[in-house]
Amino acid sequence: MRSPSRGRRLAGLVRLTHPFPSLLDGVATSAIALLAGGDPITAFRLGGSMIALQVSIGALNDLLDASADAGRKPAKPIPSGLVAPRTARAVVATGAVVGLLLAAASGPGLLAIAALGLAIGYGYDRWAKGSAWSWLPFAVGIPLLPVFAWFGATGRLPGEFGVLLPAAVVAGAALAIANARADLERDAAAGQGSVAARLGSDRAWWLSAALLAAVVVVALVSLLSRGVAPLPLVGAIAAAAVIAIGVGWAHSSSTSAARRERAWEIQAIGVALLAAAWLAGVGDLG
Repeated sequence: MRSPSRGRRLAGLVRLTHPFPSLLDGVATSAIALLAGGDPITAFRLGGSMIALQVSIGALNDLLDASADAGRKPAKPIPSGLVAPRTARAVVATGAVVGLLLAAASGPGLLAIAALGLAIGYGYDRWAKGSAWSWLPFAVGIPLLPVFAWFGATGRLPGEFGVLLPAAVVAGAALAIANARADLERDAAAGQGSVAARLGSDRAWWLSAALLAAVVVVALVSLLSRGVAPLPLVGAIAAAAVIAIGVGWAHSSSTSAARRERAWEIQAIGVALLAAAWLAGVGDLG
């Protein structure tokens, strides 16, 4: 049997890092740090830290799933032979060390937040994934992203985060359900459960859609009540439209798993844009 080419091995290594969520979280972190008033170098460092932490979490996810994925998910980089388990372990360790070191440059407080986020991600990989509680690490972990970015840039958290963080918890739960729904068939083939499997495809869609609608309503009402400038409000409305497109795309129970995954990615982008628009609207947080 021929060994994989260098190009295929490199592509497998990239897939191991879960590039979409890792890069999205990194870009969102940098954008929020800039909105908080951080300088570009700090924003870039915080974004790099978040990417490295997410790479570590994503690589551990594939490493722990390698035996279950063998014969069921041949496109995965470890079962396909594109990435050796030893290499995956090195990626997990390197991502964690780089992410924590970059966070530590902003002080012990941010290092603790980064370590907490890493622990939540590892907890999902090791225990929550494949269970009806798979939504919980998302619901707890996603609010840490704006906390990490803002605190890393300013060393404090403003009172207005009292609105942002509960909404982020709801958004995290909604995205977790949508993500689990995208993986329904693949999880069933691997003998794994999930919150979407427990709810069923239709109820999972309705619950995710309702939670995201609630987040959009809270964001728009809070911006309108503040009388913010038109641009952030337009941005929030545009973000809401992106979320609606993603939700609509995933609506049909006959939609393919690949299409549901793209729909989930659109929803995630929309939520990130909504958070950025909201923070821009209250950018004079004192």
